[in-house]
Amino acid sequence: MTKSVEAVNNRHNSEPHSKLAAAFNKDAARVGWHDETLWWVRAKRDKMAYQLPEWEALRQAASEIKSHTLANLGEYLVEFEQKAVENGLVVHWAVDADEHNRIVHGLLKGNGIDRIVKSKSMLTEECGLNEYLLKQGIDVIDTDLGERIVQLAGEAPSHIVLPCIHKKKEEIGDLFAEHLDTPKGCSDPKILTEAARQHLREAFLSRRAAITGVNFAIAQTGEFVVCTNEGNADMGAHLADLHIACMGIEKIIPRRKDLGIFLRLLARSATGQPITTYSSHFRKPDRERKIHIVIVDNGRSKQLAREQFRNSLKCIRCGACMNTCPVYRRSGGHSYHTAVAGPIGSILAPNLDMRQYADLPFASTLCGSCTHVCPVKIDIHDQLYRWRQVLVEKGYTTTSKTIVMKGMRTVLSSPMIYHTAAKAGRAILSNAPFLIGNRFNPWFQGREMPKPPKQSFGEWYRQNRAKDGE
Repeated sequence: MTKSVEAVNNRHNSEPHSKLAAAFNKDAARVGWHDETLWWVRAKRDKMAYQLPEWEALRQAASEIKSHTLANLGEYLVEFEQKAVENGLVVHWAVDADEHNRIVHGLLKGNGIDRIVKSKSMLTEECGLNEYLLKQGIDVIDTDLGERIVQLAGEAPSHIVLPCIHKKKEEIGDLFAEHLDTPKGCSDPKILTEAARQHLREAFLSRRAAITGVNFAIAQTGEFVVCTNEGNADMGAHLADLHIACMGIEKIIPRRKDLGIFLRLLARSATGQPITTYSSHFRKPDRERKIHIVIVDNGRSKQLAREQFRNSLKCIRCGACMNTCPVYRRSGGHSYHTAVAGPIGSILAPNLDMRQYADLPFASTLCGSCTHVCPVKIDIHDQLYRWRQVLVEKGYTTTSKTIVMKGMRTVLSSPMIYHTAAKAGRAILSNAPFLIGNRFNPWFQGREMPKPPKQSFGEWYRQNRAKDGE
């Protein structure tokens, strides 16, 4: 087996974001290069976007296509199934993660397969497929290099597109020395990559089944498209006897000509490159192979019914919101304790379990940068704010946060209380700052308290307006 059941089950930590982020921040050097590297990717995205005069028109078109598709999702799913079956694909429907995992396991068991290769798929990560199959005695090798690295480490991916962005090359060298017999102390990327290539090639040649994700499924033609930069999905799918593709219901687009819009947006937003190296179309299986596609709901219909959160289903999993988010860049993907991290994960996860993920919408500055870079124009920061309101109203936040929020509502709804509290705050900061800036104040940790102003803006305005005779 690739790793122990215990290692797999411990991949997602159940601690709240604040504690996990604090643990990540203990390594200041790691935080620094994690932040800088992701911002470098964000800068590459900007450079590529600004080279296209029609960039905003592409974003608008993609957003409108997704809005139309979501409004007619049932019809397009039925059309896709009909065309896919005509093409020779076998279509399965799964209402939730458990059913998805059982379907995949049943297909493998029915074909006598207990060793498979798998390319990157955030849906299977969401469904916990690796963990499930391992418990059933089936060995899974992730073939995306970043995914393979975190798999060897017994960790979950920390980023949609860059699964091992949190790891240093020296740590990867240690992993490869332990599992792939590379020289101890070797962290040369060329040597490590070659070792991974040889290791994965043996898996591609020897395993009879391959699992892939789906980036786009085209209702008009019944085909689906898988985008990778390493070609690992193609190697797995074309060498295996059985290809199982797993997709969420939101991956549908209506027409083949719509695909060009999304392909131009996806790679530019994700990694700052014009297009993914491989954009592979799967339409008809050849005579020697079988293609099964598992279409999964797993809470998406519920999100679709929530009008104020429906736009989150437009997501094409580019990771641009993570690369720009100041909180994600400084807290690491594992601090989100869910399959999809960052801003987009923080609006998707509460839909699955409000209580378990109630902390995530608060892990944001609401600066709006995520919305600004989203290629399909999801109003991410607005949805984060709306989730906060929902979670507080439904009582899913901690008692302390609920008390603070209710207290702030009282203060902010009364001008008299607000002005009195502001004066008291300035007095405390001036004369007894230790009452606020101490270890018992979580906000103070990692921040410097501001110097108190001599007067409020309201006082300054009234004073200066009086001088001007207004």
